[in-house]
Amino acid sequence: MVNPDDRALVIAVLGLGEAGSLIARDLVAAGARVRGYDPAVAAGPGITDTGSEAEAARGADLVLSVNSAQAAVDAFRAGQPGLGSGAVWADLNTASPGVKRELAGIAEAGGLPFADVAMMAPVPGRGLRVPMLASGDGADRYAGLLTPLGADIEVLTGPAGLAASKKLLRSVFYKGMAASIVEALEAARAAGHEQWLREHIAAELAAADARSVDRIVDGTARHALRRAAEMEAAADMLTELGVPPLMAAASRAVHERLTGSG
Repeated sequence: MVNPDDRALVIAVLGLGEAGSLIARDLVAAGARVRGYDPAVAAGPGITDTGSEAEAARGADLVLSVNSAQAAVDAFRAGQPGLGSGAVWADLNTASPGVKRELAGIAEAGGLPFADVAMMAPVPGRGLRVPMLASGDGADRYAGLLTPLGADIEVLTGPAGLAASKKLLRSVFYKGMAASIVEALEAARAAGHEQWLREHIAAELAAADARSVDRIVDGTARHALRRAAEMEAAADMLTELGVPPLMAAASRAVHERLTGSG
C-alpha cells in the first residue's frame, strides 16, 4: 500500500496488547510500514519498535491508539508533538462518547483530523478485518487508508462519539444479556438444574425473531409490577444458593422503575 507520492504507507500503532499486536501484524502483512509503541510489550516481527508515542507517530500517515480508554487522552497528548501535517489520529479504544469528544477537541485545536473507531467484534481470529464503525472528521480518511489493506469499516455520518455511542448501546444489550445468562446458569448449577436451563435458554434464543423485541418491551412494561416481585423472589433464591444476585437485583430495579413511570 502506497500513498499518492509513491511512498509506503506509514502507520503507528500505540498499544501492542492482544488487539494492537494482531492489527499491527496484519498491517505489516498488507505492506504498510508499521511503527509500534508499548511501554510493556516489545514490538513483533516487522514492526519498528519505538521509545514513545511521539517517536512512533513521527512520519506516520495514520496513528492507531489501541491502548485503553483510561490512557487514550494522555496517549494523544504525548503523541501529538510527533504528528506531521495531514496525519490522522484514530482512537480504537472502547471509551465513552464523552472521551471521544474530548479527543476530537484536542485534535481540532491542533488542526488534526480525528476518527472515533469502534471495533464491533473480538479482534482475535479477525485482526485487521474486525468490523469497525468510524465517525468524526477523520473517518473518511481513516477508511480510505485502511480499506485497501483489507479492513472492514463502515463510515458513519456524524461527529466523534457517534461510533462509540452505537457500540456501547449494543453493549448494554449484549453484555447485559450475557451477564444474566452467566448468573442464571451459575444459580442453576448450584440448584442442580444447569442442563435443563441451558436447553431452555438455547431454545428461547433459537426462536427469537424480529417480533421478539416488541414482545419483550411491551410485556415488560405491561407486567412490570408482577415481574418486580418475581425478580425479588428470584434474588432471594440466588442468595439462598450462595450466588450473588447482581443481575436479578438489577432486573428487579428496572421493573420497579417501570412501575413508577406508569
